[in-house]
Amino acid sequence: MQQRRIGQSELMVSSLAFGGNVVGWTINEKQSFQILDAFVAGGFNFIDTADIYSRWASGMGGESETILGNWMKARGNRQNLIIATKVGMDMGNGKIGLSKKYIIQAVEDSLKRLQTSYIDLYQSHKDDEHTPVTDTLQAYQQLIKDGKVRVIGASNFSPQRLQASLDAASSYGLPRYQCLQPHYNLCERNLFEGDLENICLKNTLGVIPYYSLASGFLSGKYRTAADSSKSVRGRGADKYLNEKGFRILHALDEISSQHKTKPASVALAWSMARPSVTAPIASATSLAQLNELMAAATLSLRPQEISLLNSASD
Repeated sequence: MQQRRIGQSELMVSSLAFGGNVVGWTINEKQSFQILDAFVAGGFNFIDTADIYSRWASGMGGESETILGNWMKARGNRQNLIIATKVGMDMGNGKIGLSKKYIIQAVEDSLKRLQTSYIDLYQSHKDDEHTPVTDTLQAYQQLIKDGKVRVIGASNFSPQRLQASLDAASSYGLPRYQCLQPHYNLCERNLFEGDLENICLKNTLGVIPYYSLASGFLSGKYRTAADSSKSVRGRGADKYLNEKGFRILHALDEISSQHKTKPASVALAWSMARPSVTAPIASATSLAQLNELMAAATLSLRPQEISLLNSASD
């Protein structure tokens, strides 16, 4: 399995990250173990989660990290994995934001749930405009010094705040964000392409996009409102049921037919081929879905196929 470096860090990851948002939500612990086992057996090592997964369903949060921790302990494979998690979203009872005090507290909770002594990639889940970027980076500096975090990243940052964080790191000798986790897929390219992507390229930041399959729409399984109403996660695909969405699906169908593969594999291969992208994040709730995701890592799209997808998604 070819690996890619996250930014300028020491972390080397597979070209696909497994999205842990479904763990403890739409798949239980037994199902999660089965899918995670297959992911690792396929040669992949990169798993992304967050402290808040899946608070929207349970009202608590931490379920994904807890199951991942149980799995790593049962398998004894922690040293072979790159585990990414996040901090900053509202966990209730005032647990929110990127202040130094809160980050120092939150990391302990994540480490306990994950049953590990360190986090490979610790990410600011969303910007906290009420906290100076230096305060946040000082917290990460302490955690890196203590050996609890190896590398840091940002998610859901504006170009301005991402650049401000990079500037502060340079000016004050603080840890530097090595990657960005943006919302990016064939249906929603303008959220990343432009200023954010330029900052990442200029500063050699890794990019690990989330919603890489547009809430499952790019898998091709949601083609009508009736289709999307069949699952909890499918409702997020409704907004893509329009002329542009159908144009993208048509292009995916054409290319996947030529390669004898699935639309999801093509959509992820398109993302992986983007020079700025390190590893897209995608989740699966069955082995069949997982196989479609993993197939993207060995799918090489021709330049004209990438051009067709770019044109269809403009």
